[in-house]
Amino acid sequence: MIEVVLRAVRVDVGSATPLLLLEEVGGSRVLPIFIGAPEATAIAYALQHIETPRPMTHDLLYDVIVALGARLSAIEIVDLVDNTFYANLRLAVDEGEILVSARPSDAVALAIRSRASLYVGDDLMDEEAQFIEVDEDDEDEDAETAGESAPSEAELLAELRSFLDQVRPEDFDQ
Repeated sequence: MIEVVLRAVRVDVGSATPLLLLEEVGGSRVLPIFIGAPEATAIAYALQHIETPRPMTHDLLYDVIVALGARLSAIEIVDLVDNTFYANLRLAVDEGEILVSARPSDAVALAIRSRASLYVGDDLMDEEAQFIEVDEDDEDEDAETAGESAPSEAELLAELRSFLDQVRPEDFDQ
């Protein structure tokens, strides 16, 4: 397994669909995963530490995991079948570990809430990841913003709000 971090949540211009960009730790590969708008919203809320009056679904699931005495130790994105990614929640319990199948977007939303590690299977990363090139300007910018979250939370929320304002139900009939 290759450890990754959530590099960004963006909107694909061509399809107007949100996507996760998972970047390998210490490397230059990024795994893009298309997700739904509700999941993008849930991830943005978690990144922004936005409290809602009542628990959202991901908050509720995290609370249930904790109430049952378990801990989300990691999420693993393990497979791609017919353009659908598969993930597992790795739950630590007194008796050992439990793996629970999940959508990657839900798994990432939970990982952000619990600060769990994110992993991608070696073969999946080798086959599906894209290389990103970092020029010297980007490296300088990264050095200046090393203590900040990337992307900035305000930029992420603004981009997501713009997407949600413009999306139509027909956009998902593809």
